[in-house]
Amino acid sequence: MAKKRKDTDKPKRKTLYTLKLNEEQMLKLRAWCDRQLWAFYEVDYARFAFKGPNVNVVAYESGKLVVQGKGTEEFVQFVLEPEITGEIKLGYDEVHNPEWYEPHAGLDESGKGDFFGPLVTACVIADGTMVKKWQEEGLVETKRVTSDAAVLKLDKMIRSTKGVVVKTTFARMPKYNELYRKFGSNLNKLLAWMHSKSLEEALKVHPVSWGMLDQFSKQPLVQQYFKDSGFNLKMQTKAESDPVVAAASIVSRAVFIREMNKLSEEFGEKLAKGASVKVKTQAKQIVKKFGPEALGKFAKMHFNTAAEVLES
Repeated sequence: MAKKRKDTDKPKRKTLYTLKLNEEQMLKLRAWCDRQLWAFYEVDYARFAFKGPNVNVVAYESGKLVVQGKGTEEFVQFVLEPEITGEIKLGYDEVHNPEWYEPHAGLDESGKGDFFGPLVTACVIADGTMVKKWQEEGLVETKRVTSDAAVLKLDKMIRSTKGVVVKTTFARMPKYNELYRKFGSNLNKLLAWMHSKSLEEALKVHPVSWGMLDQFSKQPLVQQYFKDSGFNLKMQTKAESDPVVAAASIVSRAVFIREMNKLSEEFGEKLAKGASVKVKTQAKQIVKKFGPEALGKFAKMHFNTAAEVLES
């Protein structure tokens, strides 16, 4: 007798969906929401936002649309796709992108544009079963995750998946600055070497025939490390659309966040990300508090910010 399927075995329904809309689609969607008499509300940087039955729709000035709530799937399938975009995508990733569900490696990095904290590379090797589970759990790449807590939660979910391979490479700041000089002050060459280390270690655990790299250089820098191995490392911009690359982006950012938390504790307050005015102010505070030589324990010294702070 066949075992009865439990309700808990059913795939989780999507409660979050994002999509890029063009100008015409934006106008059509706003008109549709107006016709339904949905409640308009204010959201920072949004062109418009509406509350409907079990769903919120927020369209940002950038063209990004965020649909959220228990009614997300119904809205996407019965309104957004047939009436606004005319393109059926939800639930058809496996048809449109079958390669995402093949066993393969995904590579991404974090911290490249941040003055404080390390550069981190991550490689994740996964298969279709894992990818489907992650999609049900709401996996997206880090650029679409709004908080550190959410990144860390997704990282825990990825790492706890049975059979997944996760490998990362990073150096704390004194070692990073040493490596940067060792690679001739060429950040892309250093980054390629770090990616090669993460991928090499992952392939030792689970050999696969190909991988996808989020492209950071026009030259095949990482590929050079595997040219005689038979491994096919593809690369493209915005590769995070591949869920395995998205997983690598989450993992690398989670490592970066944890390392930044350690540096923040040592500094005495939360260090800012990026290379903003606040970052420069905090760098000056580090120099004042610990001395000029201490800046290299917190920051990437090849950034212009470092020279500006030390010269001031």
